[in-house]
Amino acid sequence: MNAIKQLFGGNTRQFGMIFALVALVVFFQIMTEGVTLTSGNLMNLLNGNAYILILAIGMVLVIIAGHIDLSVGSIAAFVGVTVAIAIRDWGLPAWAGILLGLALGVVIGAWQGFWVAYVGIPAFIVTLAGMMLFRGLNQFVGKSNTIPVPEDFQYIGAGYLKEIGPNTGYNNLTLLLGLSTVALVVIMSLRGRAKALRLGALVPPLWVQVTKLTLISAAILYATYLFATGRPGTSLPIPGIILIGLVIIYGFISSRTVFGRHIYAVGGNRHAAELSGVRSKKVNFLVMMNMAVLAGLAGMIFVARSTASGPSDGNMWELDAIAAVFIGGAAVTGGVGTVVGSIIGGLVMAVLNNGLQLLGVGADATQIIKGLVLLAAVAFDVYNKSQGKPSITGLLTRGLSSRNRPADDELPSTPEKVSTSA
Repeated sequence: MNAIKQLFGGNTRQFGMIFALVALVVFFQIMTEGVTLTSGNLMNLLNGNAYILILAIGMVLVIIAGHIDLSVGSIAAFVGVTVAIAIRDWGLPAWAGILLGLALGVVIGAWQGFWVAYVGIPAFIVTLAGMMLFRGLNQFVGKSNTIPVPEDFQYIGAGYLKEIGPNTGYNNLTLLLGLSTVALVVIMSLRGRAKALRLGALVPPLWVQVTKLTLISAAILYATYLFATGRPGTSLPIPGIILIGLVIIYGFISSRTVFGRHIYAVGGNRHAAELSGVRSKKVNFLVMMNMAVLAGLAGMIFVARSTASGPSDGNMWELDAIAAVFIGGAAVTGGVGTVVGSIIGGLVMAVLNNGLQLLGVGADATQIIKGLVLLAAVAFDVYNKSQGKPSITGLLTRGLSSRNRPADDELPSTPEKVSTSA
């Protein structure tokens, strides 16, 4: 049991989500006779869900801080239509339109963050009002029309890495990026182990680390192969590159910075965090602002992929993002969750949706199944934790343990020390 926990980072809940994701992929690969793991389907899956995964990155920070944001779909739609009109009517170049969309996200986030952080209105109410406000503004600004965007703007939502170098039968940039990622993962892991050994810290057995690196490297290389061998003119999608960059940035912020620790502290116990010197109002303000910026980015990527903004953009996006975060292991009460976990949860929902579509399951049945999956995943864990029993992943791995005790990630946790710097 300890070896399994070390192999998967000590987080059995996250291991369970990875197991569920792999199981879904294998199931649909068999049921669709090999269609699931093809270059074209993998690109479509990433392109079609990148905007939801981007929303999930921002939403997990909001939920960790103890809030919820119901306005992200409406914000995305409003930013998307505003940028589309600005490019069409004002003659803005694509890069200026993107900057305008991000600036709009900052302004909207500051508006909502002010009411949540400094006025003290619950985020649920503020963002519910925002959902109606920005949905109305989307209809007003766009006049319920479809607004096309130029080809150079479409690149951020439907573009691919360009081909460079000799003709190898693969996309060379995708291969280079995949190999570089594997090398970086191996180097960082080995450097971390060497540093821990110098400091006298406990490290997992060498075979555990080697096995983990082998599995991660194999997954990266296989995905690289699929993206690099698609039909001519395709490769790793640009939305995927944006998503990978955001995962790295926000994963670092949430786990390696003072601000990230403050988010967890505020979500876990706001009063205790304030007594430790954490400025909870500032944290809440920045978390809400960040969510709006990512919502604006998601909206622009969707418009770019769709080649036009429409009056129905953004409908139900907030529910998909929230579902991804909770399936990925975040706690309803705040203080618990990870960026990687939210991405895994989002991929579980994306693969489920994609696989059911490939099998010809109707949209109504797909929504029913997705809703039941979300309810079952959260309800089962909540019930078992309230009874002092293992979570789903604890049950899956119970037989591997010689002692029947809760997993580490099920024990109540509080920050051992909270930095007092702002």
